[in-house]
Amino acid sequence: MCGIVGYIGQQQAAPILLDGLSKLEYRGYDSAGICVASDGALKVAKAKGRLANLSSLIDGGKAVEGTVGIGHTRWATHGAPSDTNSHPHVAAEGRIAVVHNGIIENYLKLREMLSRRGKTFRSETDTEVIANLVEYYYDKSKDMLDAVRKAVARMEGSYAVAILCVDQPDIMIAVKKDSPLIFGFGEGENFVASDVPAILRYTRKVCYLNDGDMVVFTKDHADFYDSLGDKVVRQAETVDWDLSAAEKGGYDHFMIKEIHEQPKAIRGTISPRIKDGEVVLDDIHLTKDYLSQLRRVYVVACGSAYYVGCLAKYILEKTCRLPVEPVLASEFRYSEPVLGEDTLVIIISQSGETADTLAALKEAKRCGARTLAIVNVVGSAIAKAADDLIYTWAGPEIAVATTKAFSTQLSVIYLLALYISRLLGTLPRQEYNAILHELEHLDQKVALCITDDNLSKLRYYAEQYYKVHDAFFIGRNVDSAVCLEGSLKLKEIAYIHSEAYAAGELKHGPISLIEEGTLVVAVATVAELFDKTMSNVKEVKARGADVFGVTTERFADEIKKTVSSVVTVPETHPLLQPSLSIIPLQLLAYYIALMRNCDIDKPRNLAKSVTVE
Repeated sequence: MCGIVGYIGQQQAAPILLDGLSKLEYRGYDSAGICVASDGALKVAKAKGRLANLSSLIDGGKAVEGTVGIGHTRWATHGAPSDTNSHPHVAAEGRIAVVHNGIIENYLKLREMLSRRGKTFRSETDTEVIANLVEYYYDKSKDMLDAVRKAVARMEGSYAVAILCVDQPDIMIAVKKDSPLIFGFGEGENFVASDVPAILRYTRKVCYLNDGDMVVFTKDHADFYDSLGDKVVRQAETVDWDLSAAEKGGYDHFMIKEIHEQPKAIRGTISPRIKDGEVVLDDIHLTKDYLSQLRRVYVVACGSAYYVGCLAKYILEKTCRLPVEPVLASEFRYSEPVLGEDTLVIIISQSGETADTLAALKEAKRCGARTLAIVNVVGSAIAKAADDLIYTWAGPEIAVATTKAFSTQLSVIYLLALYISRLLGTLPRQEYNAILHELEHLDQKVALCITDDNLSKLRYYAEQYYKVHDAFFIGRNVDSAVCLEGSLKLKEIAYIHSEAYAAGELKHGPISLIEEGTLVVAVATVAELFDKTMSNVKEVKARGADVFGVTTERFADEIKKTVSSVVTVPETHPLLQPSLSIIPLQLLAYYIALMRNCDIDKPRNLAKSVTVE
């Protein structure tokens, strides 16, 4: 959530800030603003709503001249979306400007202290406190580095901050804690940003700042300081994907583009890790001795990544015979989980910066558990903090509603299951080989789910269902976990009330909600449970539900006897089937949202990366 861009160089800053912010729109926001230092003043422009409003206000940046500036897209936390609450915030005496991602938890105490000392406030935000706090210390010392250090020492919570001072317009200071921030190395210009796409047009050389890091930079030079205040060296990493990967490439929306990218992303995640008939995970160091003494595996994540964790329970328990418990990251550290050296905690996050998930990782490590992270973003906070690490290599995912991140995270779970089962000897070699063979061809079968014929079918079915008010997803075993993700997609982008249940739970309450015209999506791919799922389908049909079925080609004729709408997916090994059955649910949600004229890539109230609790 929220986006930061900062620029110092020789070019006009405002157009670069607008361009960078446009590449961060996917993160979710409700207002935008920029501040440019020029001619002894801090020139601020802010606008509620989309970035286009701000761009129109300042004529694409031409109306705000200057070569040093900071920009921000805000997702409201403290105070409603408004021009006043938008960032950047300028301190009371007009010398300090700040943009900020995160939450300052003690901002009320700081605001009261500053008010007693004569500082005034215009907004309801916690961020304005930062600007005034820095200015308060700058008033005393006239030393910006000292002022920022003292302000940061008083701040509690999470933050990524970029700061300008009118008295030193050729210098910018940025600092981070528990919120993502990168530094971009240019030639005669330098950058800070929340994420790589914002500055990729201008540089490929970036470094991911560590917690507590501060960078003080001009257009030609940068000094980095660690959390202790010591000067350190931060090496540049080269971003190896193109800006085109973060653009629509002819598709109407990023979401449909990323649905189509899933075969490639799955192949990129799986293929390099299978060598000579074995799964090879070079970045982890799990030994047979360690795995043999495990009493429990937790899978900790939020949102769609948590639903990967729900699938991981079925997959890892079946293949590795280890007890697995998926836990929501937001609940994990408050539930006093049983943790120790005999516990493995698998952490899943697309961005590697998810606040609750990062906090859960730190708690697991504090209690002596081993942590293994599954993330997409190289150099992210979770990637740096975990004991072991597996990257998904999905490339940039821009749509707020995840598709290829979910699929690649699930692919890593398959790889991990085979890797661990091989070390522990829990799978017969024939079964191991059968799963491995299907895994090597999984991308091809996923591609078969995204043919023009299937797209046409799902668009047709979306036309039948887009006016429904309620939807229920039902399935058994791995299908029930797929239903959780399918239901979430419909909620996220089509704004339809939707719930997912294990089909066997229908008669324990949810069936009372079924009435004439209710949409029920039934996923039935588990062969030994197919008939039981069909019994549940008949129960909802008898109460007037419209049932949309997803099954394998083997059961196509059978399911058509019960439901009127059905889409089939290719058959693979039962544990890998979720990678195929999720595709029509993603597409159904996409086309229903399209019919309802929803903002598919930027659904209301949602952010791509949730970096505050």
